[in-house]
Amino acid sequence: MQATDPYNHGLTTAGAPSRDELLGRLSEISAGVDKEEFARIEALLADKDRSSDSLRDALSTRFMEQFRKTKGRTCFGLLYELNCHHLLIQVASRLRRYSSKVDPRDVLQEVFFNVYRYPHRFNCERDDAFRVWSAMIVRNTVLKHLRTLGKGGRTEVPFEDLSDYAETAAVNPLNGAIESESRSECIRAYLTYLQLYLRFYGMLSERERRALHLVECDGLSYRNAAQELGIKLENLKMVIFRARKKIHRSMRRVFDGLSPDCRPARDPNACSQPSNRSVDGAETAGSAAGEQN
Repeated sequence: MQATDPYNHGLTTAGAPSRDELLGRLSEISAGVDKEEFARIEALLADKDRSSDSLRDALSTRFMEQFRKTKGRTCFGLLYELNCHHLLIQVASRLRRYSSKVDPRDVLQEVFFNVYRYPHRFNCERDDAFRVWSAMIVRNTVLKHLRTLGKGGRTEVPFEDLSDYAETAAVNPLNGAIESESRSECIRAYLTYLQLYLRFYGMLSERERRALHLVECDGLSYRNAAQELGIKLENLKMVIFRARKKIHRSMRRVFDGLSPDCRPARDPNACSQPSNRSVDGAETAGSAAGEQN
């Protein structure tokens, strides 16, 4: 059975299966649903007082709920058959309002793709739950297509179809100014960080600087760096650990508003001014001497 779209798009698609057709396919339906759900479907098909639209709504809701639970192909296939023509009319109607040249069948496929992707968002509390939920998906999918097309030109959307919620990701002058200011502030902070790191890196001993450079800049493994420096692997690890700790401690003190306490492991003026050597510097020099032994 072929049905023609009423909005003169020249579309034809198979209509929804009738009550008698569904009754004849009960064995097929039973393969995709559990016993309790199958009993509900049988009761719906047996209810002669239901109109065709009411029956489609109720069956669609039951099939969607079962698909949400099991992801069964049979349920999704029947869901498609029951609603394909009905949703195609909705899609074509909305596209017609916007004078869009998009093929409604392409949009329809995306509608069902979204149904397939987001079953966890479905709530089956009412018989017409799927009709209401799918109508919202149709609306959002059509608007998404319009926004995509609007990137290359102007697309007008009726006021009643605009979302009730602000588009937080949209670009506007305020967001642009905030983003630009944040980027500039981030760059300034990063440059300050690098300058401090360079300052305290220069206060390390020659061996500590060389060890950090080999590992962090040249990308050498600890083992290869130890061979390059002619020291044991365990000693290299200790040298790098202490060098990083000195830089981190000094930078933290600067950010806390205190004076830095980073001192070179070997003070160049230590020989001429031994009395001015700090306790921390003496300990570090002793450690370095221990590493050489």
